[in-house]
Amino acid sequence: MKSKRISFGQGKGSITHNNRKFIANNVDINRIANNVTFIAKPISEAYDELFGGAVERYNARQKRNDRKIHGTYYEHLFHCKPSNSVITASDKRKSFYEDVVQISRMEDSGYGTEDFQLVADCLTEYMNGFQARNPNFHVFNAVLHMDEATPHLHIDYIPIGHYKRGMDTQNGIAQALKEMGYGEGKQAIARWREKEVDVLNEICRRHRIEPLSPEKARETLEVAEYKEQRRKAEQLAVENEKSQSELDALNSELKSAAEKKVKIVEIDSIETKKSRFSKNKISLSEEDFQTLSDLAKKQVASVKNIKKLKSENSELLQKITNLEVQVKFLTAELDKYKQPVTFSREQLKKSAEKISELEQLKSKYRKAMEFINSRALATEFEVFQHTTARGKQLE
Repeated sequence: MKSKRISFGQGKGSITHNNRKFIANNVDINRIANNVTFIAKPISEAYDELFGGAVERYNARQKRNDRKIHGTYYEHLFHCKPSNSVITASDKRKSFYEDVVQISRMEDSGYGTEDFQLVADCLTEYMNGFQARNPNFHVFNAVLHMDEATPHLHIDYIPIGHYKRGMDTQNGIAQALKEMGYGEGKQAIARWREKEVDVLNEICRRHRIEPLSPEKARETLEVAEYKEQRRKAEQLAVENEKSQSELDALNSELKSAAEKKVKIVEIDSIETKKSRFSKNKISLSEEDFQTLSDLAKKQVASVKNIKKLKSENSELLQKITNLEVQVKFLTAELDKYKQPVTFSREQLKKSAEKISELEQLKSKYRKAMEFINSRALATEFEVFQHTTARGKQLE
């Protein structure tokens, strides 16, 4: 069986992109016709279908007109016209959710490989059973993209929950998960995803694909940096030890050279006589002259060798000094990772100011998006963003 890893994560949620209302740079326009559209229902129609009756029942129970829902449920919840992008309400509810499902990578399952159609078949089988497995997730848009590097699914759905207070049927992912048997709390969505991955794993096995378990992060960046610093420190320690050995060897040579150094006493033992031809010159026997000549040559060679060894000795000492400085620096850096992180009041104040600025920007962005959606300009805005991004890439 072939081994492949499954990717199952939350998407950004852009119906305009999914249905190819505009073409991104990574799309092969010659293969757009190969995409498989399982369902493409306008979100406004989906909301009317799901919650229209609940709005009527809710309004019928109200005696005061100001408590009734005026307009559509979508507009009541998100204060804007229906949008093809995900809109988040003040109570954190999203207009819809998207999951992106993919099997393996383009290296072994991408366009042009023998497994390209195989993984597409697995994804098709998975999608065909999605709605039946998840009755509280109403799928209004689902597309299998075959025009990018690797086949993958975009599944867009609206969660449906049933309540005793307020409207009897509402957009509510927590209640939808609870009604489908995944319990309550933050782990409910994780339990649901795990169950869906199990379904896809079984489909893959039937197609002779052995699904691999998702990769898990084994360490944070700080730990990775710590290990890299430790590796460098250990390498420097080895180099330091090697240099020390070389230094010891040179010192040994220096000692040996010193022991072999010409003794001036031997020269003093040579017998000399005054020359007959000049009072400033002396004469000596041929044997003594040869001895003196040999001793002089040895002295010169010894002096040159000592100078060379001293130069190399000096270079090695400097190298060891530099290595010791680097080791001390890296040791200090490693110690920083072992110490608890502390922040001054000034640092905390600056961080708080940055967070406040970010919150203000997020608030302005949210209001801008609400304005754009209220004017039904979401699609035009997406096209504008895409065109602007492509223009920057071309610059």
